Amino acid sequence: MAIPEKDLRLIRKKFENKNEIIPERIRLGNHFVDDFIFEDHETANIPINALRVIFNIISIISNEQFRPEDRPKQLSLFDEEFETENNTFASIKIRNNKISPSGSTKQVIDAYEFLTKFKMTWYKSVNSKGKEIKTFGGLISTPSYDKRGYTTFLISSYWLKKLLVIPEYNYVLYNLVYNIRNNKHIIFAIWLSKIPENGTVLKLSTLNKKFGLNYKSANDFCFKFLKPARISLNNYNNLSFNYKYRKDSIFIIPYNTKAISDQNLSANSRGQLESREVYLDQREKITRRLVYFRKRYGLQKHEMIQLTHQYKNIPQTRELIEKAFIEFIKINRLKGIKSTEFQGKVFLNEIQSLIIKIYQNTKMGELIPNGYPIII
Repeated sequence: MAIPEKDLRLIRKKFENKNEIIPERIRLGNHFVDDFIFEDHETANIPINALRVIFNIISIISNEQFRPEDRPKQLSLFDEEFETENNTFASIKIRNNKISPSGSTKQVIDAYEFLTKFKMTWYKSVNSKGKEIKTFGGLISTPSYDKRGYTTFLISSYWLKKLLVIPEYNYVLYNLVYNIRNNKHIIFAIWLSKIPENGTVLKLSTLNKKFGLNYKSANDFCFKFLKPARISLNNYNNLSFNYKYRKDSIFIIPYNTKAISDQNLSANSRGQLESREVYLDQREKITRRLVYFRKRYGLQKHEMIQLTHQYKNIPQTRELIEKAFIEFIKINRLKGIKSTEFQGKVFLNEIQSLIIKIYQNTKMGELIPNGYPIII
């Protein structure tokens, strides 16, 4: 009887950490993080022991990780070894006490069972020669528990590539999965390592979905989830964060826990939060203003393109447009005309004429008479 294709497995390499060296930090490739950890909210429920498996896989293969732009030949070697035939795997062996320091057989078995079943499906990738390669399974396949202290399992070429080939990556402390007991706090720490240094702002609904939570208000999310997560990361991570909320928007600013004192951290992060809020307030005002112009003066989508670009991206032009608009309103009031009588392109032509007039009365207008911005 022929073996079903999904049960065929070609093992091309064996990984094993013989020296048992404990790294301070590991490199998490952004492609793996996005596809495996943050593709859907279910991933926020990866058990702590399963996270330990992932961290140990990365620790064991760390010497093989590479950025393709730095080592392009390495990518070709990977393709030749793992991406020439379907269902190609590598074998990995991890000591069981790395997964359950307490020695619980059940914890070890449950962790591997979770990672075997989670996201189990067919995966497709295309190698450097354009050939499509398929593999079946979850992150790991066919784990074999050894009572002598190890578990051996397979990892497919699809997921192995996302762990090894890391054009973009972030560092995460290896011991997070041993020092922090709450799995969601660890997943939050992984997410935190990916956000910009100046922070981010997300809606409550987005954060609830991302971390598999169901808080009814931003206040609850901040004080029931973010506050204890921040305490965990302050104690055990090199990166922590400050937070603030307004209505259903939650602001999160990361900071380095080792670089500066706690007192300076708070002041610095508060300053960053305030700067971020000012920036977001300004962007919101700009968006509202453009919506006002569009609706009040009947501008079509194609008529808004140039105006939107100039107004959003060039502060000096934005100021000029506002001066022209004030002059436009003043002129129409003196004439006893409603400004809304000017609709669509007619409105833009009026504003453009006033922009030219105002611009040419400036010092820049004297130097470069035709250097005025175009909004039509």
